Amino acid sequence: MSDSDTPVVSAVSGTRSGSVTVRATEHGLPIGIVIDERELRYGGGALASTILDHCVRASAAARAQRRTLLAEDGVPTEVLDRLGLPTRARVSAEANADLAQDSAPTSWLKQV
Repeated sequence: MSDSDTPVVSAVSGTRSGSVTVRATEHGLPIGIVIDERELRYGGGALASTILDHCVRASAAARAQRRTLLAEDGVPTEVLDRLGLPTRARVSAEANADLAQDSAPTSWLKQV
């Protein structure tokens, strides 16, 4: 199987409010970004930081998906660990830790 035959694995990460959503590959390459225009009020630096943070989170989730695919193909756990591919449990635990540090939105209501 050549590199061109390897399916691209990607995942999505976004803010609690859904105002910024990033789809990234397992290599950290963002392949889709959706930004609610209200996010622009925070300035370019804050927005860039948010995008990069969610790119990292989406990349970790995609790497966990890759691990699952390789495990299903019979790759031993020891090899997956040496490749540095995280488990879904580890990615979830890290996401929960990150959420605990994030400030909650001021409102759960979306403007219509």
